[in-house]
Amino acid sequence: MRLAFVHDWPQDPGLAAALQERLKEKQVIARLPAKIRLVAGADTSYRRSLQPGVPAVAVAAIVVLSFPELQLVEVTCRATAAPFPYVPGLLTFREGPALVRAFEELTHIPDVILFDGQGLAHPKGMGIAAHMGILIDLPTIGCAKSRLCGIHDPVPATKGSSVVLRHGQAIIGAVVRTRAGVKPVYVSPGHRADIEGSVALTLDLCRRFRLPEPIRLAHQAAGRFCPNPDETG
Repeated sequence: MRLAFVHDWPQDPGLAAALQERLKEKQVIARLPAKIRLVAGADTSYRRSLQPGVPAVAVAAIVVLSFPELQLVEVTCRATAAPFPYVPGLLTFREGPALVRAFEELTHIPDVILFDGQGLAHPKGMGIAAHMGILIDLPTIGCAKSRLCGIHDPVPATKGSSVVLRHGQAIIGAVVRTRAGVKPVYVSPGHRADIEGSVALTLDLCRRFRLPEPIRLAHQAAGRFCPNPDETG
């Protein structure tokens, strides 16, 4: 698939934050498609270099499944060097280059993509699901295992329960219990998605585990893909 928007990947955190501000103008919050036939999950793992001064390798995986059957349709994995430091709120600049390469190899265009990370539930509203959604111009959802910002009430222990996540006066997502008695996940729209639809689809995709099946399978695929240093490009 071809990206709808491209930009350079700055290595300076200040320049990266400024780019997030400019991208915010392109973000669209809208209802998810009425018909969803293909869903995808995206996740990134890391392989640390044993050589001093050599950056870690980011391994990005994208898994496409049929919906609602959740049968495997396609998997792509790509790896790149990840010289950008870990900075809370700037995760995309560390993982984005590998994700872009993985998306470029996809032959099936998913209707919705879920990311292991934030969307709108980000200090600037520009988590990895939002940022990547703008680049590929497809509906995207962030489903994170931990909170980056915002406050919320306690989540009831029953499966399917949710409470709103607020940042200041704005509702930026929801905290969702995908399994009874298990820690909730933080769901927020990325691009061309809405909170209500994002929560409903996330619950539809959590069949047996805490995480939605596309993200869970993408995490497994990224963990299995172990390139040699000369394969990182």
